[in-house]
Order: sequence, then C-alpha cells, then structure tokens
Amino acid sequence: MKELNEIGYYEVTEFPKDRIPTLDFLALGDDKHYVKGLIEFDVTEGRNKILEHEKNTGVKISFTAWLLKCIGQAASEFKEVHSMMMGKNKIIKFDDVDISITVEKTINGLKSPMPLVIRRANKKTVKQINEEIRAAQSEEVSGAIVLGEHDLKKKMKYYLSLPKFIRRFLIKRRLKDPIKVKQIMGTIIVTSVGMFGNLYGWPIPTTNHPLAFGIGSIIKRPGVIEDKIEIREFLTTTVLFNHDIVDGAPATRFISRLGELIESGFGLLNLESFIFF
Repeated sequence: MKELNEIGYYEVTEFPKDRIPTLDFLALGDDKHYVKGLIEFDVTEGRNKILEHEKNTGVKISFTAWLLKCIGQAASEFKEVHSMMMGKNKIIKFDDVDISITVEKTINGLKSPMPLVIRRANKKTVKQINEEIRAAQSEEVSGAIVLGEHDLKKKMKYYLSLPKFIRRFLIKRRLKDPIKVKQIMGTIIVTSVGMFGNLYGWPIPTTNHPLAFGIGSIIKRPGVIEDKIEIREFLTTTVLFNHDIVDGAPATRFISRLGELIESGFGLLNLESFIFF
C-alpha cells in the first residue's frame, strides 16, 4: 500500500494476463453490425423441475446448463443465426452448436472469468453439459487458457509473450477463417451477468460471435397462463444478432422457438433418471 497526501492510500497490482486474449478479441469486433433484442423468458416450469430434482435427489442441476441446451437446440434448427462469413461472398452454416461461456476461477489468489466452450451443445443432454461445467469449475489452472482445451496451453503462453500489435494482427487473420473461429471460441457466446449478483435489467455484451446472449436476473411478476393471472419467474435476456449475416425474419423465428423450448422446460423431462458419478 502507498499513500499520497491528497489521494490517500492506493494499491497497484499486476494486470491479469488471462484477460489479455479477451481484450484482443473484443478490440476487433467493432466492424460488425449487431441488432439487439431485449427479451423476457418465462422460466417457471424449468426452474420448478430443476428445484424438484434437487429436492428429491440432493443433486444440483446448473440453470446455465439447461439454458445452453435450449439455445443449442434452437440454433441447430435455425442455423442462420450462428452462421459466419466465409470470404467476401459466401456464408458457412454449422450443424454443431459450440457455445462459449465463462467460468469464474481463482488464479494466483485473484478471481477471474475463464472461457469454456461447450462443444455440440445441441447434441448433449442437460446432464452432460452440467457435468462439463462442473468439471471446468474444479479444473486446476495456472494461467490464461480456454478451460478444457489443454492443447492450447503452450500456444497461449507463447501468444501472451508477443507485443500487442502482433497479437491483434494474428487474431485478425484467424477471425477471417470461420473454421478457426469456431475451433477457438465457438459460434455463440452466453454471458451470465446475473450469476454474479441480483441484477435487474438487460446486460448488453460486447462480442465477436455471430450470436450472443447477455443473461440478467430472474424476477417474479404476474403472468397470464390459460387466461389466469399467476406469479411467474421471468429471465431478462439480451440477444445480439450479427445483422451482416442474418435478417430479422429468421432471427425472430429463432427467438420464438427458443421461447417455446425454455417455457416448456425442454430437456428436463428425464432428470429423475440422471445418474451422477
């Protein structure tokens, strides 16, 4: 701790190296044109099933894992929303939905969000996604990496040793190759701001992904169910579409389908048969 007469005590710490790749990626996303939507999803049914499963089995199911399953399914049905430009006049559509999330880790005594890419989220069960997130939360790390991608550790160490202008030049080249982009960061990103506090509102993430979600908090308010007013739970969500790739009609159909999946508790019907190791 240091002190200046007019400023008071202050502390200088090292900038966490694990944040450098994120800053490099975000710095190159300003040339995309995103359309933003502020949405509320009724998550009452899904939440009830998750809480009931925990009560009956003592096993916690990640709300995020279920949400990723719903997003993965909807995106697999409307591939346009997570497509990318390939060159100047082609668009590449992917069958598999790879979703990037952040997992908070403690590195050298400091808490820091680390990236985790859930591969083929559309083909995995809620149980499988849940276990993958839990494994990442317990994974030991010692530097900036993508969780679960152990082959990137040596490359990341070398990358961080480079000057900023070289790092960003390399990333800019990588971002021109949609195959490489998908391998590194997936095609969708989900940022759960609400998981770090009771935040009411619609967080707007900064992204380079073709499709991005900013997850807020779950709030209780009246809703109409079969012409009856009930207290329901709603999840505040911001959705960003890359308007260079996708138009309003398919984006709207995607949101409508995602709402159906979430509000019906998609993927949670067989929770009781889950076996956890």
